[in-house]
Amino acid sequence: MTDMTEGGSVRGPDTEKDRGESGSHRGQGTRRGGGAPADRGRTTIADGVVEKIAGLAARDVVGVHAMGSGISRTFGAMRDRVPGGSKSATRGVKVEVGEVQTALDLEIVVDYGVSIADVARDVRENVIAAVERMTGLEVVEVDIAVSDVKLPDEEEDEPESRLQ
Repeated sequence: MTDMTEGGSVRGPDTEKDRGESGSHRGQGTRRGGGAPADRGRTTIADGVVEKIAGLAARDVVGVHAMGSGISRTFGAMRDRVPGGSKSATRGVKVEVGEVQTALDLEIVVDYGVSIADVARDVRENVIAAVERMTGLEVVEVDIAVSDVKLPDEEEDEPESRLQ
C-alpha cells in the first residue's frame, strides 16, 4: 500500500527512516509522478477498434459465411477488387463504446445446414471474449441479426470483373 504525503511525494510502507538509513539510497527513495503508472492518464478506444476486433472474432466461428447485409457485401466485394483495397473487418458490425462498457450489433450470413442458435451462441461467446480480453471494456450486449443463409449451390455475391 502506498500513501501520499502532504508535500506530494509518494512513500512506500518501509521508508528510509523506518530502515534506519540516512541520506539517499541508490535507485530508491521518493518516487516522482504521484501514483501508479496505470493511474497517470486516460485510455480511449475508438469505435472502429472494437468493430474490427468483433468482426474478426465473429468470422472465426464455424458456420459464419459472411458479415453484413446483401447490399453491404456487394459494395464491399467491389471495394475489395480495387487495387490497394482490403476486406473490411468492420462490415456487419456496429458498436457503441462508453468509458467502461460497450454494446455491439452484428449482422451475419450463416452457412446452410448449421444450427443458427448454436452459431449465434458461439459468435456471441467469441466476440465477448475477444473484445473484453483486448480492450478491457465490459461487453453488456451482443445483438445478432441473421440476414441470410448461404446455400451450397449459390454463387458468391462478388460481381464479375469486366477486365481481363
